[in-house]
Amino acid sequence: MRTVFHEQLHSLTVTLSRMCGLAGLVMERATDALLHGDLQLAEQVIADYEELAQMRSDAEEAAFVLLALQAPVAGDLRIVVGCMQNVADAERMGGLARHVAEIVRRRHPDRTLPTQVNGVFAEMGRIAVDLGNSAKEVVLSRDPEQAAQIGRDDAEIDRLHQHLFTLLKDDGWGHGVGTAVDVALLGRFYERFADHAVEIGRRVIFQATGEPFDA
Repeated sequence: MRTVFHEQLHSLTVTLSRMCGLAGLVMERATDALLHGDLQLAEQVIADYEELAQMRSDAEEAAFVLLALQAPVAGDLRIVVGCMQNVADAERMGGLARHVAEIVRRRHPDRTLPTQVNGVFAEMGRIAVDLGNSAKEVVLSRDPEQAAQIGRDDAEIDRLHQHLFTLLKDDGWGHGVGTAVDVALLGRFYERFADHAVEIGRRVIFQATGEPFDA
């Protein structure tokens, strides 16, 4: 029975890893759509999110089966419960990428971003994708140090997010209120995407050590 349990638990963990990787890929596509005003790519992102949502549903069902039939305790229980929470975070990461794509679709055929902030969003997108890939790796490795690095890498997203607000408040901002609202929302989507990756990393640390982690 324990062999079956650990096989099922490994399968759940692999699904979570795939979800984190897919969330990163979806955000990469959303960023490309944002930077280039690509409606077709934005539509693909919105469709890709549905796959993530289905994966979450399937993973949560598998986790409930493990809890009901295997009654795990101690470290095994931490892993199962942590996986349930992490699949929710991974799905929300994909949802935030979908929000980016929806703004692109709403503004098409116009470009969403003024040239002034293109570089900031390109960098935020790059870091967000890296964080998604880091989460993909750490849920399999359960390496506490690797997981803690996600929190440290998140600091750069926070810095860029704050920089956007500096630009928006500058007297030289000449792109109107509507564009400012879009930029503020988009910055928040990237910042929250990173926060969910950080939460996954924190839970991996707790799963591995039994100790809560505060960055």
